Amino acid sequence: MEINDGEEEEFEFSRNYFLAKEIAGSSKKSTRKISDINVVDEQELRAAAANIEPKHEKEINSLVNSYKRLYPKWAFELRCGFGLLMYGFGSKKVLIEDFASTALTEYSVVVINGYLQSINLKQVIIALAEIWWDDLKTKRRTSSGVSSKVQQPFNSRSMDDLLAFLHESDVEENDSFVCVVVHNIDGPGLRDSESQQYLAQLASCSHIRIVASVDNVNAPLLWDKKMVHTQFNWCWYHIPTFAPYNVEGTFFPLILAHSSTAQSAKTAAIVLQSLTPNAQSVFKILAEYQLSHPDEEGMPVDALYTIARERFLVSSQVTLNSHLTEFKDHELVKTRRHSDGQDCLHIPLAADALEKLLSEINQ
Repeated sequence: MEINDGEEEEFEFSRNYFLAKEIAGSSKKSTRKISDINVVDEQELRAAAANIEPKHEKEINSLVNSYKRLYPKWAFELRCGFGLLMYGFGSKKVLIEDFASTALTEYSVVVINGYLQSINLKQVIIALAEIWWDDLKTKRRTSSGVSSKVQQPFNSRSMDDLLAFLHESDVEENDSFVCVVVHNIDGPGLRDSESQQYLAQLASCSHIRIVASVDNVNAPLLWDKKMVHTQFNWCWYHIPTFAPYNVEGTFFPLILAHSSTAQSAKTAAIVLQSLTPNAQSVFKILAEYQLSHPDEEGMPVDALYTIARERFLVSSQVTLNSHLTEFKDHELVKTRRHSDGQDCLHIPLAADALEKLLSEINQ
């Protein structure tokens, strides 16, 4: 059977492709590591960033002033029961706080800084309930001259009770509410599903209005259709301010600077995601052991092998050694000598960074 030129060319291409893959697979592994990169000190980098001269100030001021002319419209939409969601390039912190301090003077305002690494939402909702209760007492005393009944302390109430209290409709004025300003509702402290569910329930309370900002292009993926249209009830506004993220950026590690706890955990998570699921599971065993035995020098290799084999993650010591080699090559694991002479494995991360790493790879 004759092979025409087209088929022969296709055969040569396929053969060359697999030869190239074979050569690449057998080539020597790179010895370069992330830690070998010569990066600057974080304070030095932040100082340099702070000295960058602003540009186009006249045009930016004109743009911000055009947004300020929307303040009456925004306040009207809040009174109508909508939430306001601001998006666009640049920090919106100054603009939103200016709106709250000038157009919402007759209402109580609570600010949540979502760009912080951790936020206690229950404490926020307790504060909101206390503020709303004070407003209720003032309105009732003014209208009837009779003081309100004593309330159970809000600290001892559950989240559901607090949200139910904020949803009670026993105030005559329909536009009476507490405004919650959330800078970066898509921030690291609020990005989990539970926090977003609580915020959505809070937004649906009849006496709460939310004004929020987002900066991540994927922020809408945090919400489902019900949350967007029924609970948050957003009015979307594209308001690019081109302002630097001076305050928000303070709480984020700089990529080009020496790594901190958060950055170390994030870097390790990226490395682990490139490994096989079994390798990740072996690393989790080691991490969980280290967190539960903080006073020990590390986890004995034999103990790790026993647990990994029981969970069908490795079939032999050779398989485990290949995983450990990968960990060591990427500087995820170091070997220590135990007091009894046996080798122990240790992850060179602080406990808080290790906990953050486990939460990252469990997502």
